[in-house]
Amino acid sequence: MNSPSKPAQCQTLAGSRLRRHADYLRAYAAGRKRQSASMSWFLAPRTQDGEVSSAPAPARIGLTVSKVLGKAHQRNRIKRRMREALRRHVELFPDGCDLIFHPRRNVLIMEFAQLEREVVRILEQARSEASRGAKPLVAAPPAPVTHAS
Repeated sequence: MNSPSKPAQCQTLAGSRLRRHADYLRAYAAGRKRQSASMSWFLAPRTQDGEVSSAPAPARIGLTVSKVLGKAHQRNRIKRRMREALRRHVELFPDGCDLIFHPRRNVLIMEFAQLEREVVRILEQARSEASRGAKPLVAAPPAPVTHAS
């Protein structure tokens, strides 16, 4: 009796990918570059027509691999590994943000489990930064002014 205890969940990145060059440029301009051991990444709030939306939109993920990292087959392998690690953790994507990954060459040789841990750590950090950025800042009430005569 081979009955699986849990059906495999099929997740895809199809609806959550950055596709237009203008979206990448906007995310680079609005976001800040962060570094990790095997990649750098950008996190930027999503906008619609130049304004930040009030309702959280689903996250979009971008992936860029430069020609400096190797020939086409090496770059494609890096992208396949990154997409698989991201696909396994779609639930961790930060809502209302665009997230762009720039992997380094060591992604080719590192164990997949280590790459997956790194991606999860980055996604969790991005979620916490996105939630901090979404909270409105409450200004402290002004102190009463006293005049010394």
